[in-house]
Amino acid sequence: MKTIHFVAAAIMGLASVAHADVSKKDQDFITKAAAGGMYEVEAGKLAKAKGTSEGVKSYGDMLVNDHTAANDELKALATAKGATLPSALPADKTRKLEKMGGAKDFDRQFVKQVGQADHKTDIALFEKASKNADDAELKAFAAKTIPTLKGHKEHADGLVKSGSR
Repeated sequence: MKTIHFVAAAIMGLASVAHADVSKKDQDFITKAAAGGMYEVEAGKLAKAKGTSEGVKSYGDMLVNDHTAANDELKALATAKGATLPSALPADKTRKLEKMGGAKDFDRQFVKQVGQADHKTDIALFEKASKNADDAELKAFAAKTIPTLKGHKEHADGLVKSGSR
């Protein structure tokens, strides 16, 4: 019995060491960025399926492609650093998708929520990490991703201005 406890303690110790490569602040960014990225991919898929305008459908396709690529890069970086990633979309984001999917004016709600509000939040998160992350590679990833996020927000702003929503 003591052997089992010792082995369990040793495994727990190794698990702690595996996550020692990232600071709490960096782990927090990784978790939020990964959850946000998964959400954007699912939102993009929803736009492709439920969107009524070609502009919204094509925007959804862009989100799926760009956020899948960023998610893959973040996953590789997090794995190399021993950081943990969320295994599923957080419940609050799932609820947002469900609510948006049932909206009468889906295109308008999608562009307003995902394209504008969520990307504004994402940009702030990535800008903060690009300046304050402890890990240099994580800082570089955040900085490199900002122009894409800003491009997504600008594209959404353009959809609103053109009435393609």
